[in-house]
Amino acid sequence: MAAENKTMHVEPTYIASRDNPLVKQLKRLAHESGAYRKQGRVWLEGEHLCGALHARGLQPELMVFSESFPPSAVAGQARAAIKTVVVADALWREFTALESPEGMGCVFALPEPPALLPDAPTVVLDRVQDAGNVGSILRSSAAFGFMQVAALKGTALLWSPKVLRAGMGAHFGLRLVEGLTEDALAQLSVPLLATSSHQGAWLHRARLPWPCGWLMGHEGQGVSPALQARAAQHIRIVQPGGEESLNVAAAAAICLHASAAGQA
Repeated sequence: MAAENKTMHVEPTYIASRDNPLVKQLKRLAHESGAYRKQGRVWLEGEHLCGALHARGLQPELMVFSESFPPSAVAGQARAAIKTVVVADALWREFTALESPEGMGCVFALPEPPALLPDAPTVVLDRVQDAGNVGSILRSSAAFGFMQVAALKGTALLWSPKVLRAGMGAHFGLRLVEGLTEDALAQLSVPLLATSSHQGAWLHRARLPWPCGWLMGHEGQGVSPALQARAAQHIRIVQPGGEESLNVAAAAAICLHASAAGQA
């Protein structure tokens, strides 16, 4: 994934026209969920996401700054990229996706789609449609040692802008495989665990295998019957408060933590 470090110290290019092809590309990357697939590039806005990329030893192909971003900071940040661009403030406001724009971002090449690793600790996303939920699950996956996320068709696009922002940099520490069919899960050799609100062992009493694959389902429908049939275990989370069910991202955090705690 890491780009070879070929950083060149050149003066930033200044862009003031909204008709500039790069500005049009950035608008699409910032606002269209599937634009990264068409362009083969990903837009990261804000210091946190750009810093997370750098912390993993990955190099952006382009750093982009607003005109009002401090010049000294531009000079320091620009060393991380092959090329640097400064965009007029009026144009930045047109393509920023943040309520409080930071005035900086970067573009990096979309990683080549990896193959599923059969024996990796895995989280399977079954038509999880809310981008915030997906990003939150990616963060929990990275935090609790689940290095692989397998997203079935119908799941929010993993590299879309909203999922990236919700993931807060978790993307760069994970093996992300998306657009899968249910049949593709036959490649996994780890036992699959399905969350359920009405059957199976209570999580706090269950013997959890490691490595394993957790199945996290659609916000309304849960894990599909076909995937339920593939599960080696069904797991319930005790809810003394009496709520009917948990948000899928909350359920994922609880289940993945339980698996990690069992290995501590």
